[in-house]
Amino acid sequence: QVQLVESGGGLVQAGGSLRLSCEASGSILSIATMGWYRRAPGKQRELVAIIRSGVSTNYADSVKGRFTISRDNAKNTVYLQMNSLRPEDTAVYYCYALISISRGSNNYWGQGTQVTVSS
Repeated sequence: QVQLVESGGGLVQAGGSLRLSCEASGSILSIATMGWYRRAPGKQRELVAIIRSGVSTNYADSVKGRFTISRDNAKNTVYLQMNSLRPEDTAVYYCYALISISRGSNNYWGQGTQVTVSS
């Protein structure tokens, strides 16, 4: 069984920073892609950033230059450093990982962590 546990959300003023963390645990053979998605009130879930098993990354245009994704493979953990936060960044942020276990590869999701940016 695999679990993704997020931490680091909260309330911050516009222009502030937060750092999200997500640790994967369980019977993991390897982790290919890790990333973050978010769902704002009344909107569909959208990709924020992903990082592959190497160093390649992709970001949503709306967060480029403000957010940085990174990972610690030894800890099976992915991070999202969020700077210059804006009220429109308010959302529930979900961690994602494509993980190989003994029976194959599956997509896994965290429970979500709330990020609220006040103006």
